[in-house]
Amino acid sequence: MKTIRAWQLAVLLAPAVLIYALFSALPLLDTLRLGFYTANDAGVRSFVGLDNYRTILFDPDWSAAFWNAMWNNVKFFCIHMALQNPIGLLLATLFSLKGLRGARTYRTLIFLPTLLSVVIIGFIWQLILSPLWGVGEKLLGAVGLADWFAPWLGQESTALLTLSLISVWQYVGIPMMLIYAALLAVPEEVLEAAHAEGASAMRIFWQIKLPLIYPTLGLVTILTFVANFNAFDLIYSVKGALAGPNYASDLLGTYFYRTFFGYQAQIGSPTMGAAVATLMFLVILGGVGAYFVLVQRRLTRYAM
Repeated sequence: MKTIRAWQLAVLLAPAVLIYALFSALPLLDTLRLGFYTANDAGVRSFVGLDNYRTILFDPDWSAAFWNAMWNNVKFFCIHMALQNPIGLLLATLFSLKGLRGARTYRTLIFLPTLLSVVIIGFIWQLILSPLWGVGEKLLGAVGLADWFAPWLGQESTALLTLSLISVWQYVGIPMMLIYAALLAVPEEVLEAAHAEGASAMRIFWQIKLPLIYPTLGLVTILTFVANFNAFDLIYSVKGALAGPNYASDLLGTYFYRTFFGYQAQIGSPTMGAAVATLMFLVILGGVGAYFVLVQRRLTRYAM
């Protein structure tokens, strides 16, 4: 067997390393650096240390909006964890059953929205739920629930929940397919042995299948966390950068956009925006790190 020399390995890895460094690592490092500076009206930057972070976290003019966006992001993530991933698990379990007619068609239809542009999804649902020309009220009226209809996207109490449900509807196909693939990888001899011992289908799922797919469920959880704390496009396409009404649907992504680029009366600040981006990075890094330290070590034994 011919061994690969060090220079050959370096040549093979060089393009990927170069692309990653230019378009990912270096911009990230420059963003972290920029968060320690401020700029005057002439655009001259000066080093201020942690002042930008103290302003965002503790200054009343900045902190209220930041913590509101952070709390909304936490609720956004919790809704996905409570609905998207359990529904994905349920669908994957159903589609893994042998003899289910039309399983391929159903999987395709459920996964299809994940391939569509978020802007298109947001625009379509905005039309559906519009109290003026949307079909949502008529659809509810057809099943006798017309009194339940309300301008959910225009109310502070329901805007974030409605957007979260739209996001769940669009992306439920991703955890479904990941969990479905994990269920197909469960050894058939293990299931056959359980059937031979007289175990019921429910017992086989809870005591055999579910423990064996714990690593995949953990992966789905961390992917959901990262995606939700990077969420921006759905909120922006439906509610704009102000994430109305009255910032009720504001997330860290839209807060960062207003801070960095400015919006309407708010003047953009690249240095403050870089500080917000750094805080977002630290939140995601902390969540991923906690997952690997507290959860991943316990799940590795199920992957054997």
